[in-house]
Amino acid sequence: MIEIVFFDAGDTLLHPHPSFAGLFSQVCAESGVSIAPEQVQEVQDRLAPHLIDLAEDTGVKNPSFSDEDSRIFWGFLYRRFLKEWGIEDDVLAEALRTKFSDRSSYMLFDDVLPVLQRLQEDGYRLGLISNFEGWLEERLVELEVGPLFDTSVISGFVQIEKPDPRIYELALERAGVEPERAVHVGDSPRLDVAPARSVGMHTVLIDRVSRYPDLDTATIKSMEELPPLVSKL
Repeated sequence: MIEIVFFDAGDTLLHPHPSFAGLFSQVCAESGVSIAPEQVQEVQDRLAPHLIDLAEDTGVKNPSFSDEDSRIFWGFLYRRFLKEWGIEDDVLAEALRTKFSDRSSYMLFDDVLPVLQRLQEDGYRLGLISNFEGWLEERLVELEVGPLFDTSVISGFVQIEKPDPRIYELALERAGVEPERAVHVGDSPRLDVAPARSVGMHTVLIDRVSRYPDLDTATIKSMEELPPLVSKL
């Protein structure tokens, strides 16, 4: 029987507002560069599964561990996005990094709060396992969901990042629960599904835009599908 449901944060609970593509386009427009949200979305869909590999050239393995590493890592990725349109503009890349590093730029997906509340009402504890800078905790409090989490393990605090399975082991230890009684919900096969499975947890992939149609794990497109799925585990 499942006791606790852990969640990833970025693109699982939270998203850039109004969307990654919309915010990216907005920042570009403010700098006099016209890139439509649809163009950004096309590039995001194409590059998203490969972003970790693309960023290996930065030499930064753990971007959430320090402000400097975060600046280098994300600056590289935004320059890589701009390169898709033949744009080489370090000032614009820095403007994008600054906007996407501002916690006020992030909001909950509409389906998150009702499902978190329902899971609690059904008797499940809630947890958080996320590669994120420390400000994530403050943003979750501002969005009035922080207190819902019984256990929170954020890489910027614990200095362990996914896909290192130790971050999952630490979360289980803090929660005082055996892995077979825990579920982890996230949006990345590499960062969420594989390492959580490796320590014995159940896994659910939330794939809101159908990036991974053939993955061998329980998959949902909306959080609304999660409570009945968890009840069957």
